[in-house]
Amino acid sequence: MSQGLVFDIKKYAIHDGPGIRTTIFFKGCPLRCAWCHNPEGQLTKPEVMVKASRCLPGCRVCVKTCEARAIIRKKNLLEINRYECSGCGRCADACPSQAIELAGRRMELPELMEKIFQDAIFHESSGGGVTFSGGEPLMQPDFLEALLAECRRREVHTAIDTCGYVPAQVMRRFLGKANLFLFDFKVRDEVQHKKWTGVSNRVIRENLALLAQNRQKVVIRIPLLAGVNDDQENLRETAEFLRSLQGLNRISLLPYHHLARDKYHRLARDLVPQDFAAPAKSDQERIKAMLETFGFTVTLGD
Repeated sequence: MSQGLVFDIKKYAIHDGPGIRTTIFFKGCPLRCAWCHNPEGQLTKPEVMVKASRCLPGCRVCVKTCEARAIIRKKNLLEINRYECSGCGRCADACPSQAIELAGRRMELPELMEKIFQDAIFHESSGGGVTFSGGEPLMQPDFLEALLAECRRREVHTAIDTCGYVPAQVMRRFLGKANLFLFDFKVRDEVQHKKWTGVSNRVIRENLALLAQNRQKVVIRIPLLAGVNDDQENLRETAEFLRSLQGLNRISLLPYHHLARDKYHRLARDLVPQDFAAPAKSDQERIKAMLETFGFTVTLGD
């Protein structure tokens, strides 16, 4: 497939794998993590995001532009009928104040490769490359596979940032096709995992085992949330499970941050994350030290 749905491209990324990287964010995710910091990446269709503070009084450009008649202007308030909105992006393109943004655009393979290779000098000088993230990039396997093949042809280092919740046959397709997997692991207990993400972690565990058995290079990424996964029992069970999979020796701890809250309002989502918080700095260091006792190389905050 030569076309995919992408909602963001981050240049000069330094936390998504080795070196300086270009991170491509694919739209669509099978999980609904209660703390999700990329809600615009959840759905598998383009979505309009509205920043009301930028909306110009009296301006009706978006209303006139919308062929689906999905935009309603009431006094100085802008409302989007998201059932009628087709996600065409014309309103975002026409908005003079950038009060409307389209999250998710179809991109052709050559177009995206051109974006990636604009950063080639940074990749080469730093030992970096490109990271495919999301959302969940493995939900668009044909497009991702084509991108990886082109990157491999041009000798660009590649990483796949995945939640692991995909059919096993999809994961098998990518064995040996990326230089690195950044594998998110939230909670060890299956019941708790379903409570916080909406799905069981059985498939996730099986896919992680598949990568380990096939000697793929993997870095485990654990988001740290106070009251969710920072308790001693969960951390011990997580460490024991990961240690049981031969070849996994690197863990990256990612303390929770609050930067995404405004996105939910801009998407008119009813479900806004509750007041999650990262564990105290001293607790983060304690968690790091505890995981290191199991033989892992652990980094904090990257």
